[in-house]
Amino acid sequence: MIEIKNVSFAYRVSDAEGKPVLRSAVKDLNLTIHGGEFIVLTGSSGCGKTTVCRLINGLIPHYFEGERQGEVLIEGTDVAKEPIYDTARLVGSVFQNPRSQFFNVDTTSELAFSAENQGRDPEKIRQDIDKASDMMGLSPLLNRSMFKLSGGEKQKIACGTVAVADPSIIVLDEPSSNLDLNGIEELRKTLYLWKSQGKTVVIAEHRLFFLRELADRLLLFEDGRIAKQFSGEEFSRLSAEETSRLGIRSVGLPEFAGHTLCTAPIDHTITLEGMEFSYADKLHGIKIPALTLPQGEIIAIIGHNGAGKSTFARTLCGLNKKAKGVVHWNGKTVPASKMLGYCYMIMQDVNHQLFTESVLEEILLSIPESYPSDEREDRAREALRLLDMESFADMHPMALSGGQKQRVAIASGIAAEKEIILLDEPTSGLDYGHMRQVADVLRMLKENGKTVLVITHDLELIACCADHILHLENGMLHANYPVSRAAIFGPIQGGNF
Repeated sequence: MIEIKNVSFAYRVSDAEGKPVLRSAVKDLNLTIHGGEFIVLTGSSGCGKTTVCRLINGLIPHYFEGERQGEVLIEGTDVAKEPIYDTARLVGSVFQNPRSQFFNVDTTSELAFSAENQGRDPEKIRQDIDKASDMMGLSPLLNRSMFKLSGGEKQKIACGTVAVADPSIIVLDEPSSNLDLNGIEELRKTLYLWKSQGKTVVIAEHRLFFLRELADRLLLFEDGRIAKQFSGEEFSRLSAEETSRLGIRSVGLPEFAGHTLCTAPIDHTITLEGMEFSYADKLHGIKIPALTLPQGEIIAIIGHNGAGKSTFARTLCGLNKKAKGVVHWNGKTVPASKMLGYCYMIMQDVNHQLFTESVLEEILLSIPESYPSDEREDRAREALRLLDMESFADMHPMALSGGQKQRVAIASGIAAEKEIILLDEPTSGLDYGHMRQVADVLRMLKENGKTVLVITHDLELIACCADHILHLENGMLHANYPVSRAAIFGPIQGGNF
């Protein structure tokens, strides 16, 4: 049993001047979770979901600094008074950013790491790795470099590590955020197995459609408090209108929004010729002899995890300097390796492109040097306002939630004013309201003549705003077609998301 009694917690963070301040995360929280329950936590970014996970697994107060009141009891023992290594025997964790929980350079060693730290027999650990691999489809990922995994593959390894350790309580912080639909289905099966084994599962999620047959309770958080509770049956019956009113993601698969699609003339295109790039290990490379994309549209790039989507985007953006091929558009012919002057890419792990001491400084860094100096701050604040982030202007970017960091990165892309904007999973970690906000911003970019390419597994985002779909598999072009309801739901039936 997990008992959270009268708990309030505020993180100790730094303001723009480096002075310590407190940022409230949860307030007067009371929650009892019985053994074997499956609890879903949802709500807007920064509402307190992640903090609840950290309270349960002991990262608060043992790792994250701040002011805590109340008690968090696991089987009657206060987590704050126990060494975190003892809590880790009972509570397994899958974090929002799986990279933050890795300690090894290869996947098999990572899967064994937690169990090794508990002093388990090596032969038993090998058997547990084999069992977890069979259960979760991890065999193709064994003995791989951690540095060569896609985002979704890293998330699978994080879940596998917990499966090998075999704790009685498992907390997961948005584990589906970087998974394709096949990966989500594998995750759902894993969660179902854990539930059938009687494990207590607490999962913080924005995506809800794969959880409706698993949840015993859904808790909706607002401003650090539980605003509403739903039984599993009530959760599964929530209509699209109700979820929209509550500001949460759909319980079922999304409806095609029927937005006005762009009908650009055929000569308004971006043409790629002879685009090739491969990594040293030959994995996740691309080979696209010819490809024509509509200019001035929103293009969703889909495909399985590891299909080469991110490599394609990095190559088009000019980040892979050894890439072959040329790009033609607007009367220009540019080598793929020189495209950085025309493109801006927002990466899947935004921590790699946050550099400054405040959110405002982060946006100012992206504004072109040619912009008048007396207008730069206004331009930066305008970009933040579009993403509902102006109130965070003075905060340190690393003090933000995952979804908030994502919005800062998108605001930086808006401020950069490049012709082609590429985004790698821009709605990863975002709630329903901010997903719709990102869709609105992408449409705004399109209306201002930008070509927007979005790597995504987010069906709701595609249904909201995409004009065109580019489908990649094994580093090659699989399909290239305009959006329609069949275009969105056809790949689902084929398992191509």
